[in-house]
Amino acid sequence: MRKTLRAPIFLLLLMPAALAAQSLVIVLPGQCVWRAGDDPSWAAPHLDESGWQPYSSWTSEVNEPHVWVRCHADLGPLQGVPHPAILVSLGAAYQMFVNGKMAGATGDLRTGSFSMNTVRSFPLPEPLLSSSPTTIAFRAVFSDWPGLRFGDASLLNTLRLGDATLLDALRSQTIVSNVRSVLLFVVLYFCIGIVGLMQFGPYYYDRSRRELLWLGLFCFCIALIRLNALCSAALVDYSDTIHNGIYLVGNFGYVFQILFFFALARRRIPWFIWLLYGLSQTADIILTIQWLLPFEFGSRLNSFSTLVHLTSLYAWAALSFAPAVAFWPWNRIPARMRPLAVCCFLWGAADAVWFTAQAMKIFMNYSPIFYEARAVLTGVAIIVLLGLLFRDQRLAIEERALFAGEVLAARNVQQYLIPAHMPPTPGFLIESEYCPSRDVGGDFFQVLPRAADGSVLIVVGDVAGKGIEAGMLATLIIGAVRTAAEFTSDPRRILALLNQRLCGRGFVTCLALRIEQDGSATLVNAGHLPPYLNGKEMSVDGTLPLGAVPGMQFPALRFTLDPGDSLLLMTDGVVEAQNAQGELFGFDRIAVHLGSGAGGTALAAAAQAFGQEDDITVLTLTRLTPFAAFAATNVP
Repeated sequence: MRKTLRAPIFLLLLMPAALAAQSLVIVLPGQCVWRAGDDPSWAAPHLDESGWQPYSSWTSEVNEPHVWVRCHADLGPLQGVPHPAILVSLGAAYQMFVNGKMAGATGDLRTGSFSMNTVRSFPLPEPLLSSSPTTIAFRAVFSDWPGLRFGDASLLNTLRLGDATLLDALRSQTIVSNVRSVLLFVVLYFCIGIVGLMQFGPYYYDRSRRELLWLGLFCFCIALIRLNALCSAALVDYSDTIHNGIYLVGNFGYVFQILFFFALARRRIPWFIWLLYGLSQTADIILTIQWLLPFEFGSRLNSFSTLVHLTSLYAWAALSFAPAVAFWPWNRIPARMRPLAVCCFLWGAADAVWFTAQAMKIFMNYSPIFYEARAVLTGVAIIVLLGLLFRDQRLAIEERALFAGEVLAARNVQQYLIPAHMPPTPGFLIESEYCPSRDVGGDFFQVLPRAADGSVLIVVGDVAGKGIEAGMLATLIIGAVRTAAEFTSDPRRILALLNQRLCGRGFVTCLALRIEQDGSATLVNAGHLPPYLNGKEMSVDGTLPLGAVPGMQFPALRFTLDPGDSLLLMTDGVVEAQNAQGELFGFDRIAVHLGSGAGGTALAAAAQAFGQEDDITVLTLTRLTPFAAFAATNVP
């Protein structure tokens, strides 16, 4: 096995020496001159270059994207090379001429669009190498998106001429070097992007945690920018238009950073922060306009774009103090939030130094180190923030679990107090449907028979509001009803006692009904829906709900239930059921259902299927005929 591996390893070690032994002609920038403008005659091998400038002094022209570059070299050492070629590193659309004849081209000279594969090799026909010295001319159109590509790809770097195999190896070496320089940060931000996307899950289940959404979107955007940088460094063959579009989308994501700071601090974003953000985006807006305009017109905005870019950098530097604005004043920050606030402060401080240095052109000689330091600080800040947010999320989950346990306990207590099965009521058949809209309902009912005289007391009500607070109040009312029933079965007295207890605590609609053994009934209503007798709504005097006015007197309605009569009591959850179009179930549908002979169970099911919005309670009482009563009491 060791002998098998020795041969390839030995060849790899010898490869650099073998490549170096091959003929390679290097053309340095000092051998080149340049001139702004566009004249096809400048490709001629013998041209007066007295008006041209050394390429080492090249700067992008403000309003002239068209540039010619001419280089001179002795290509004699390439005589006899099997496959002569030239390796060009230039981030622009260009045509290349060797001794006045076109030898290669890439990109679109009309629009300035080019491929991010900025290092290309072109074959050189043998006749082009015969004369000495050789003139290599480039007719280039430089894009108006400076600084968006990897490194200095927009400058013509050293030209290399040699065998095509050797140049392919040099290009691969360039790719490896480029990727190595950005791979660590790309992996770091890619992991941050994945972790940021994981924040969407907790936000989906808790929409109040807006900071999770904003941080997740911000992490995704900066990961997109770094992935774009990796593709550019790896010389992936895709359009600079796509590259710049991805950059703009990712750069827009910095608004999510600002939204994150203020959502974390639970503060509204002040107007001057929005103003600064608008100024910070002016450079991207101008670049977008240049991108959309025809190339010749867009290039005329270069001088204005440079000024706007400087303004944007200072605006971003000012925006870096957004955490200080969001969390001000410090003494009002809760103790649990202070580690998060400190991390945001440090993150903003790093950004402030970065943008200020860029605007003032400080540390330009150390820009790679400075860039790497900023990337590491940003990554560390986000990782620490994610850790702290995970800690808070864990605490929130524990609190929710504790709250869910309390809700479950409240539900169990309420279900214990609200009867699942009706108590024996000789002479009457009572059926109930209780459908709370949440874990704990605000509806309540009680069926309390009196063995002494064969009467039955029924109380049905609905607490204003929803959720656990309404459910707890309903549970207290049930206890109060049971206590009052120990002393009296008079519906008016029971509602008067409940009204006294509820004043200042909430509003409750309630209906109390007492039915004697012979069918005579007394009904007292406190703002509740009237009952339905044999499918038709009864006429009941309207009154205020319980808890509205102290000492209020409730009128009583007396009527008689004949054998076979049916009385239906319900809460307003049936009427207020609502479909997807916002249409209410309403009284008309209730009348139709009851008119068709449907009972309370069918009515409750129909309201639920229509679209339940509130607790639904339906109670149906039927006075049995003597024969039915005898059969019910003699069921084996």
